[in-house]
Amino acid sequence: MAEHLRALASLVRPGMSLALPVDYAGVSMAMTRPLIRHGAGDLHLVCVPTGGLQVDQLIGAGLVRSVETSAVSLGEAGGAPRFNDAVKKGGIRVMDATCPAIHAGLMAAQKGVPFMPMRGLIGSDILAQRADWQVIDNPLETGDSIAIIPAIHPDIAIFHVPMADRDGNVWIGRRRELAAMAYAATQTLVTVERIVDRSLLADETTAAGTLPALYVDAVAEAPRGAWPYGLWGEYATDTDEMVRYATAARTPEGFADYMAQEVCA
Repeated sequence: MAEHLRALASLVRPGMSLALPVDYAGVSMAMTRPLIRHGAGDLHLVCVPTGGLQVDQLIGAGLVRSVETSAVSLGEAGGAPRFNDAVKKGGIRVMDATCPAIHAGLMAAQKGVPFMPMRGLIGSDILAQRADWQVIDNPLETGDSIAIIPAIHPDIAIFHVPMADRDGNVWIGRRRELAAMAYAATQTLVTVERIVDRSLLADETTAAGTLPALYVDAVAEAPRGAWPYGLWGEYATDTDEMVRYATAARTPEGFADYMAQEVCA
């Protein structure tokens, strides 16, 4: 398993942009330490649409240049300490976004168009913080304005799901944001709880929630690969471990000590 995870991590090169999912949608925590050991830095992280433990650890390891997100936190465990410290010290660039705007950018990439229009941003302060977001005249209605969000094209999407079949199809269930990530990204790397022998696309009970292998570049088996996050239908979030990390990572030294441990579920 470790060898396969290292092989996936080796596909990440310095300067790439990575799309990473929200905490409840299948975060591949199994990939976090291999990515850190691989050491490809200067990364741009696209949180879909918020970030958490994985983002915080990649920042703490010094691999991140910038983050596009609507929030970064550890949920019930509190704030994300390495993210917060990096922001205060100017160590990373934060591209403030909203959840709908990030999804709109991914949708534009999926559809092969340069931008996606949105109305809800108009009148908000966030437009002043994003020079790449523009307000234009609606070409279909005189006197009307519309905001446009540029397409988001991640180099790599990384996530964790319950299963894949031997053809490389992966089951994402109702987590359609994972499909959006895969459609928009140049490459998609997936870790799974298990690999099954039956075809997920041939089974009526799983076909509708299956991302076809066409959109998946590599799969690695990693049981409990979302831990300490939970995974739908499999196991719950380990809140005690989240709190343990949040407490340790308040200082660079505490973060380093935590990451030096062979932490496992």
